[in-house]
Amino acid sequence: GSIDLDQTLNELGIDDHGSLLPIEKKATIDHLITARSGIYHAASNAGDNSADAPERGSQEPGTYFLYNNWDFNAAGYIFEKLSGKNIYDALRDEIAIPIKMEDFDRNAQRKSGNLNRSKYPAYHIWLSTRDMARIGHLMLHKGNWSGEQIFPRDWAEKIVSTITPLEEMNPSRFRDGYFGYGYMWWTWDGPENTGPFKGAYSARGAYGQYITVLPALGMVVAHKTKSAYGRRTGWSEYDKLLNMIVAAKK
Repeated sequence: GSIDLDQTLNELGIDDHGSLLPIEKKATIDHLITARSGIYHAASNAGDNSADAPERGSQEPGTYFLYNNWDFNAAGYIFEKLSGKNIYDALRDEIAIPIKMEDFDRNAQRKSGNLNRSKYPAYHIWLSTRDMARIGHLMLHKGNWSGEQIFPRDWAEKIVSTITPLEEMNPSRFRDGYFGYGYMWWTWDGPENTGPFKGAYSARGAYGQYITVLPALGMVVAHKTKSAYGRRTGWSEYDKLLNMIVAAKK
């Protein structure tokens, strides 16, 4: 209750190198965590769709989806500013410990990025496959872990609701897939949102880290790729594996 998602960046005093535009400062926290901010300032780290961004200042906040790391990095900064907690300490104390993660290492969690590009670093999170599965299990049970409500059920439902439907995804090539987007979760949308994938959603991390929750089957799939060896697992490869697992489950 300490963070009002309708607060604007202007109200929060959020700015960056070279200054944000007045229209960009109208974006809210809610816009940041749904990737609908309309802010196309360079992020401190790569790995987004900023190369496909419209001209800065051309999109009213809340009206246009684009997966942009600046949004997420700024949201992490705002979380720390308003909560008074380091984001990794909060992850440890409010999730990792309560759900009894087996491998969580606070010392392995560190921010990174080129702070000459943006003041806001990325806060990548390093988890083992089985701890990723615990996150999925927590979400499958709507924030409840062994009878303890770790975070509110309505928040668990809200963050995996489709905020950006398939037909509004950007860049436009994303509309040939089957994902919409919620609050940092990718949601099955359109014709594929049926049968075993009804209501399904997935976290999609760098190099091939995936957590997929399939409520219709009561199932979670966690997948990790050892990127230190130069390996990558693209979504198409993982999708084939996922469908084989679903077929075996059925």
